[in-house]
Amino acid sequence: MPYLIGSDLPNVPAGQRFSNALSRPGILKLPGAHNGQAALQAKAAGFDALYLSGAAMTASMGIPDLGIITVDEVAFFIRQIARASGLPLLVDGDTGYGEALNVMHMVRSFEDAGAGAVHLEDQLLPKKCGHLNDKKLALASDMAAKVAAAARARRDLVIIARTDAAAREGIEGAVARARLYIEAGADAIFPEALTSVEMFREVRAALPGVKLLANMTEFGRTPALTAQEFQDLGYDMVIWPVSSLRVANKAQARLYATLARDGATTAMIPEMQTRAELYDTIGLSAFEALDSSIAASVAPDWTA
Repeated sequence: MPYLIGSDLPNVPAGQRFSNALSRPGILKLPGAHNGQAALQAKAAGFDALYLSGAAMTASMGIPDLGIITVDEVAFFIRQIARASGLPLLVDGDTGYGEALNVMHMVRSFEDAGAGAVHLEDQLLPKKCGHLNDKKLALASDMAAKVAAAARARRDLVIIARTDAAAREGIEGAVARARLYIEAGADAIFPEALTSVEMFREVRAALPGVKLLANMTEFGRTPALTAQEFQDLGYDMVIWPVSSLRVANKAQARLYATLARDGATTAMIPEMQTRAELYDTIGLSAFEALDSSIAASVAPDWTA
């Protein structure tokens, strides 16, 4: 039903719903959803939770993923995805948009917008995609302070600490940082840009009992693995951060090229979502039925 009906909204906070999903048997699959439409399509495919990637957000805005966007801009994406799908959402919090108080503001803003979880990373600005070279790392103690600030600010939000240290400090350095972040209050660890199955195994073995998130991004440094393979390695969550945007962008490029060439969209019609499919996805009939029921219920009886 439309999100407009208060009695149909979830009674359990998004953070608790994310925790509940994470506690179920099997790996939690978190496909990237870069807007409300993508979120609805992911939900229709049967997913129980979603991921909002900073790289997908910035790319959809036409800018690179360098920590440029603001808390309020991200909150706009959170609100539309949470509102459209009703699913618990893990959000990319980059470096926290500043120091401790900024991190706390981010947590409060994201939680109020409807996020269920957030991950913070231990890079310095300008931060980069985890699969690029020359990332600059923050001091582990500074990152731990941010994690502690986030944990203090949240009500129910799940806090995931991402470390990009494997490339510079090796697995030992990444694990040492992860332990410090768990002590500071992180609920899970995201070891970014691991480049082999053996590295995933080493991190898992070094952090017994710690919830772990794997990143299955295309065109990156991580080998292509399935959700089941990550589960077999002992990982608890997996994200596909930019996949939906990559597919959408490729289709849009074909559309514009076709339109420029032909002066018409005819050749692309077989690849388009039909009007009926669009209306079904966004629930137009349910909104119309709601509008009709409200209008009917308050219409005055002028014959009385």
